[in-house]
Amino acid sequence: MNDTSHTSDSPHQRDQRILLTAMAGAVAMAVAMGLGRFFYTPVLPAMMAGLGLGPAEAGWIASANYAGYLLGAILAAWGWAEGIERKVALTGLVVTGLLLLAMGLSSHVLMLAAIRFLAGVASAFVMIFTSAIVLSHGLAAAKPWVQSSHFGGVGVGIIISAAMFALLLLADGGWRMAWILAAGLAFVGLAMVARYLPRDVMRSGPATKEPPLKWTRELIALTLAYGIFGFGYIVTATFLVAIVRDGGGTSLFEAGVWLFTGLAAAPSVAYWMPAVRRMGLINVIALGCVVEALGVAASVLLPLPVGPLIGGALLGGTFIMVTAFGLQAGRQLAGESPRRVLALMTAAFGVGQILGPLVAGYLADWTGSYTWASLAAAAGLLASGAIVLVFRPPAPASGV
Repeated sequence: MNDTSHTSDSPHQRDQRILLTAMAGAVAMAVAMGLGRFFYTPVLPAMMAGLGLGPAEAGWIASANYAGYLLGAILAAWGWAEGIERKVALTGLVVTGLLLLAMGLSSHVLMLAAIRFLAGVASAFVMIFTSAIVLSHGLAAAKPWVQSSHFGGVGVGIIISAAMFALLLLADGGWRMAWILAAGLAFVGLAMVARYLPRDVMRSGPATKEPPLKWTRELIALTLAYGIFGFGYIVTATFLVAIVRDGGGTSLFEAGVWLFTGLAAAPSVAYWMPAVRRMGLINVIALGCVVEALGVAASVLLPLPVGPLIGGALLGGTFIMVTAFGLQAGRQLAGESPRRVLALMTAAFGVGQILGPLVAGYLADWTGSYTWASLAAAAGLLASGAIVLVFRPPAPASGV
C-alpha cells in the first residue's frame, strides 16, 4: 500500500512529519536495541555477583540473545510481513517490554537464557521492520539525516539506560529493580512509537514479495565481513563493564563508562557522514573497523581509568556507524531486494554475535581475564575491514 494521503501537504507539514517519523524510529531503536539488547551490559556485573555467575555462564546468556536475533533476522527475510511491517514492529516492542520485566523476576540461568533468546527475536523484528518503514520515508523525502537519527537511537537508549543505572546505584537499588525500571521505560517508548510511526513502508507500487537476492562476489564478501564484525564488536559491547569490574573499578565508574559509550554512539552516524562524502562508504566502513579494533585492544591493554574509557569511546563511535553503513552498502548491492539483504546481512551479523560471547566467556574462564578474548575480537575487526577493502565494488568510471 502506498502512503499517498499527504501529497497535498505544505513543505512545513512534510518536514514536521518526517521529523516525527525519524523520532519514532530513534525511540524504537532505543527501546529494542539500547534497552532490549544492550542493557544486559551495565547490569551484567551485578547479576554475576548476585547470582554467582561466571564469565562462561554470562556468555551463554548473552549468546542466547544473539541466537534469537539471528532467528528473527532469518524469519524476517521470508516476505511474510509485507504490508504489516508496522504491526510486527509494535508487537516486537510490546514483547521487549514484557521480557525486560521478566529478567527482573528470574534467577535460573536457563530461564534467563530463554528470556534473552526471545528478546533477541523481538529486537530483530523491531530493527528490521522499523528500519524498512523509517528509512523508506527518509529516502522518499530526500532527507539523509533520517538514517543518522534512526540508528542514533541505539546510542540514546544506551545513554538513558546508563544514567538510570547510575541513579539506581546511588539509591542502593539492585539489579532486579534495574530490569523492572527498564521495562517501564520501554512501555513509555512504545507509546511514542505507536503515536508517530508511519502506517507503512513508502513504496512506488503495491506491497509485493521481493525477488531472491543475486549473490555477487562483492555482496558475499560484504556479508562475510559483516558477520565477522558482529563477532569483533560484541565481545566489548557485552563485557566492557565486566572488564571495568575485573580491573577494580567502582560500580559508578562502570555506569560512567557505559554512559560514555552511549554519548559517543548517539551521534556517530552523523559525524561520520562527512568522511563518507570524502572517502566513500566502503573506505569508511574499513576505517571504522580499524578504529574500533584499537578501542577493543585499549580496553584491556591500558589501565583503569584510561583503557575502558578509550575502549568505550571508540566502540561507541564506530559500532553503530559500521552497522548502519554496512547495511547501506548491502542495499546498494541488492538490486530489487533491499529488505532481503537487510535481513540476511543481519543474520550473518547474528552468527558473529553468537560466537563472540561464547568464545570470550570461555577464554576469560580459561585465562582469568578478558585480555585474550578482547585481542581475538580486535583481530576479527581488522579482518573484517580488510575483507571489505579487498572485495569492494569497482568504482564507477569517470564521466559516466
